[in-house]
Formats: sequence, C-alpha cells, structure tokens
Amino acid sequence: MTSTVIEQKSEIFYPSEDGEPLAESYEHVDAILMTLEVLREYLAGQQATVLADQFLYYSEGMPRLRVAPDVMVIFDVAPGGRDHYKIWAEGQVPRVIFEMTSPSTRQQDLGFKYTLYGQLGVAEYWLFDPKGEWIEEQLRGYRLVGETYELIEGGLSAALGLRLVAEGRLIGFYRQDTGERLLLASELRDAWEQERARAEQERERAEQERERAEQERARADALAAQLRELGVEPNS
Repeated sequence: MTSTVIEQKSEIFYPSEDGEPLAESYEHVDAILMTLEVLREYLAGQQATVLADQFLYYSEGMPRLRVAPDVMVIFDVAPGGRDHYKIWAEGQVPRVIFEMTSPSTRQQDLGFKYTLYGQLGVAEYWLFDPKGEWIEEQLRGYRLVGETYELIEGGLSAALGLRLVAEGRLIGFYRQDTGERLLLASELRDAWEQERARAEQERERAEQERERAEQERARADALAAQLRELGVEPNS
C-alpha cells in the first residue's frame, strides 16, 4: 500500500501593527492626521486611497520586508482603508509618500527610505519637518527621474496636481488649476457656517429693501391720492 503525503503550505502572516507609537511628538501626529484628512477629502470619489502609518509590504512571502510610511497615496486601486498594503496584491506602488521627519529619523529618511522608495518606483517623496529642526524650509520634495530622485522646485506636486507649502507646523495644499486652498473638515464646516451667516444677512437685507420699497410705494400712492383730491393728475 502506497501512502500519499500531502504537504500543506502554511499561510504567511503579515502583521498590521507592531505596537510602536504613531509618531514621536504631538506636532508630528498632527501633521500626519491633517495630511491624511486633506488628501482623503481631495481624492474622494477617485480610484485611489490614502493610508497613514500602516505597513507597506513590498516582497511577497517575506513579511519582515516592510516599512510604515507616515502617509502614502496610491492611485488606480479601490478606495477605502486597509489594515496594511501589499504591493503585489494591489498591483500598484504608492505614487506619493510623506514622512514627517525629525533629527532622530533624519538618517533613515534620507538613507534607507530614500533608497527604498526610489527602488520601488515611488514617484514623489516628501519630507516635512514640522518643528523646523533640520530642514530650514521645513518641506522638501523629491521627484523620481529615471532611477534617481531630484529636488522638486516650487513645491509643485505633479502626481497630486497640488502646490505644497509649509504653513507653521502643517502642510498647506493648493490646487494648481485654481489656486484654491484645500480645507480641513473643520475649516470646511467653519466656511459653510460663515457662508450661511452671509446668506442670512443678504436675505435680511433684501427683506429690508423690499419693505422700504413698499413703504416708498405706499407713500407715493398717498401723495398721488392727495393730488387727485386737489384736481391734479400726478402724471400730467
């Protein structure tokens, strides 16, 4: 009797977290979350996703080969969140990656990550130093040209169609076509409330103008009636 041995390939586990904190300071956390929020709103309705501080796996079958970008933007994939991102499963490399940098991460941001992202084909790599501790201009972008990164001039992100500006401890995002600044959800709510208040003021002003016009018309009618009592036609 011949026995058949069936080998079962064990499933490889790809963790979604490592227990490490999101970032080293409140300013870095704030910059990550605000960038995530703005870009998610900007890309809503598109075949794209924006992920923050989640593992990017770049080699199938090797779960130790991973990195956790602060923010990454991936196009031509289903929108929505993921527990982690596997390049081979999704079929797309992140188009844009942001790292909120500091002196303690500077070496890795300009060394390992700079080299890795270029090898993976990440089109744009942005470093933002919210405290201005080692990047004097706070925001620095690199665009992949061939196999090497070159500095981006003027903060213009071709991949996003936006102009990026360091504004205090956050990144400001401006549409290249209109120059309009992208707003956070809280800013959008404030803008909506201001617009609603303006509209209410305009409505009240129009109502006051209408009442004033009616009063003027009534006064003119009264004067015309008095003239007629005197035998004078107002229009003659």
